Amino acid sequence: MKILFDAMGGDNAPDANIRAAVTAAKDIKSEIILIGKKQVIDDKVKEIYNKENISELNDRIKIVNADEVITMEDIPTKAIKSKKDSSMVVGFNMLKANEGDVFVSAGNSGALLAGATLLVGRIKGIDRPGLAGMLPAFESRFLLMDAGANTNCKAINLLQFAQMSSIYLKNTYNIEKPKVGLLNNGTEECKGNDLMKESYQLLKANAEKMGFEFYGNIEGRDVFSGVVDAVVTDGFTGNIFLKTAEGVGKMVKSNLKKEAGKSLFSKIALIPALPIIKRFAKSMDYKEYGGAPFLGVKKPVVKAHGSSDEKLFVYTLKQAEKFAEDKTVDTIINEYQRIEEQGSNENDDKEQLNNNAKTEQS
Repeated sequence: MKILFDAMGGDNAPDANIRAAVTAAKDIKSEIILIGKKQVIDDKVKEIYNKENISELNDRIKIVNADEVITMEDIPTKAIKSKKDSSMVVGFNMLKANEGDVFVSAGNSGALLAGATLLVGRIKGIDRPGLAGMLPAFESRFLLMDAGANTNCKAINLLQFAQMSSIYLKNTYNIEKPKVGLLNNGTEECKGNDLMKESYQLLKANAEKMGFEFYGNIEGRDVFSGVVDAVVTDGFTGNIFLKTAEGVGKMVKSNLKKEAGKSLFSKIALIPALPIIKRFAKSMDYKEYGGAPFLGVKKPVVKAHGSSDEKLFVYTLKQAEKFAEDKTVDTIINEYQRIEEQGSNENDDKEQLNNNAKTEQS
């Protein structure tokens, strides 16, 4: 298996990307293909590890040259079309040509969505792909979908987000019938704007046949209680929710650290509780959960956090390997092909009934 890794994507590229590839290669089976400016990567390898070639560190790490970089300031679709030799476009083209099994990038989210859609292609039947980010909850975790790919959505998009989330959770986390909640400003069925009201009815009507349990509306304060396996919303709301959750986690950790260091007595008093605090900090650390798979495109694509450091990239590379191994994308393709065939058969049956009725009238 080959992981295509954008070496130039992210705030800490290429240093963190290179370090993560070297570290992750010790723990995963896949070959890692670093895509980016070869001379820059080679210079960094010499600077960090005092080696002329990264393959001296691990023979399962290779470099594919790409002389251009898509920046965070670039207009997504324009950049994908004009920067043909960028690390992102080269990675997508390699993925499409089956020269890799999964593509990972921490680059421009809009460009990643545009590239995944334009170069790799949407799964037939999927209106819009979405970002599926995993977050911690009480004694569990939950999937947030969409975590930022689509700022404007229709109810059908949220229904498809729920179905794709369900398939992903079954395939990767062995949750037989995932419980899905709709993020809203109240739990009552009548709450929310027009999008949420319409989405509620669609999820309620289709949950059983799509293989998930619809929890109903869920408020932001209840999401982390562990009562649902997935939370669906539009990408605008989802991204704000995601970044707010990350900010709260950082604030809690900072306050604990500040309080612990106030006095010698505080430090001594905290010694017995250190194992508990470390476990708590680990459960609150979003880096432990890796990146966010793009669900709805024809090949496995994973969006790493823009501010990824070595640790977060390592988790994301491990997650990407599992995402490709579990063949969630193939399962989604097969499911939507089945839905299309079922719809086609129903239309044929209706047409046959109409023809029979016309014959009888004649």
